[in-house]
Amino acid sequence: MNNAIAGFSKLSKEEKINWIANEYFSDATEAISLVKKYWNTDEKLQQLHDEFIENTITNFYIPLGVAPNFLINGKYKTIPMAIEESSVVAAAAKSAKFWSTRGGFKATVLNTEKIGQVHFIFKGELSKLEQFFVETKNKFFTATESITKNMQKRGGGILDIELRNKTNLIENYFQLHVTFETKDSMGANFINSCLEQFAKTLKEEAQSYDLFSDDEKQIEVVMSILSNYVPNCIVRAEVSCPIEALTEKHIENPLEFAEKFVQAVQIAEVEPYRAVTHNKGIMNGIDAVVLATGNDFRAVEAGIHAHASKSGQYSSLSHAKIENDIFSFWMEIPLSLGTVGGLTSLHPLVKLSLEMLEKPSARELMEVVAVAGLAQNFAALRSLTTTGIQEGHMKMHLNNIMNQFQATDEERILIKKYFKINTIAHSTVVDFIESIRQ
Repeated sequence: MNNAIAGFSKLSKEEKINWIANEYFSDATEAISLVKKYWNTDEKLQQLHDEFIENTITNFYIPLGVAPNFLINGKYKTIPMAIEESSVVAAAAKSAKFWSTRGGFKATVLNTEKIGQVHFIFKGELSKLEQFFVETKNKFFTATESITKNMQKRGGGILDIELRNKTNLIENYFQLHVTFETKDSMGANFINSCLEQFAKTLKEEAQSYDLFSDDEKQIEVVMSILSNYVPNCIVRAEVSCPIEALTEKHIENPLEFAEKFVQAVQIAEVEPYRAVTHNKGIMNGIDAVVLATGNDFRAVEAGIHAHASKSGQYSSLSHAKIENDIFSFWMEIPLSLGTVGGLTSLHPLVKLSLEMLEKPSARELMEVVAVAGLAQNFAALRSLTTTGIQEGHMKMHLNNIMNQFQATDEERILIKKYFKINTIAHSTVVDFIESIRQ
């Protein structure tokens, strides 16, 4: 029976590993060996990784690939992608090559505002709270001058503070709804520091406000935190070309392809079961670049999926149309990204990825990430509406199965030859491997 442990975080790395190995594994020596196998031989680099999170025991590797030939706003880029799912990088690269001869991708940042909120309870007269806010608003800016000084030098800072009445949702519930511009940083620490000061100022000023009764002076701050929903931090990515230019190997009838493609997108716009999978494909491209550049893909995911639900029903992030014999495919998504701060200056491969992208600003990175998502979506829809999604995916899956069974070079030749004309499935591949080994 497994046992609880007190003071685990205070143990050394070796002690943590030994406890886990002896507590959970039948062969403790083998478990310890595997954990240490993934350590970096460079001690300083390993220490750097150890300190990213708590209770580190080893490194969990995810492949870092690249998708070249992305023509974005008239300039070629090679996009770094950190992801474990097969066919994603290949699909992105294929889309990039396809559109590079058809005008490339256009990307535009529409807005970069970010949001933070102080959530508080006020039990008193609304008119008095509103007057208090009007009279106190400037003090919130003054109280955070030391925090905002450097951000303002870079052109950012606090854009506005609003008092929002949410008592229709929860009794006595109000917000300070704050808009920020954080330039090239994602800005989470900056925003949260400002909000915590706002909360402190709110309580202090309420205590000395003459129009408040003693009860009204007791404002209860519930929490102060940034929002990962950024509906005013939007980037648009798009491609378009004459319908006849869509012709290629798997597209013999470009008009038929374009019409079927548009129908596939329309289905994702109205059918949530399809929309979730449709958008997951978009996130394959987005998350891979977000992770490679040291940004928070969980925050990005949450914000984008909230955006996909803004109408009240979960829907497609991308859209397509045919107009005047021109095929157009586009999406607008919220992205809160940074190219300074956090892992961007700490993780060596993040620095490498950003240098590969020619040290982009946060706005430029928003464009690249959105394009990667649109490219991934185009690749998936092109496969779905032509050859089917499984043809390319299962070819990649075949390699994974061969690796799983440690196929020799001779076996790989036989396996690939056989499955050129036979359907790939895990069971059929395993059966074939066993047959050639007998």
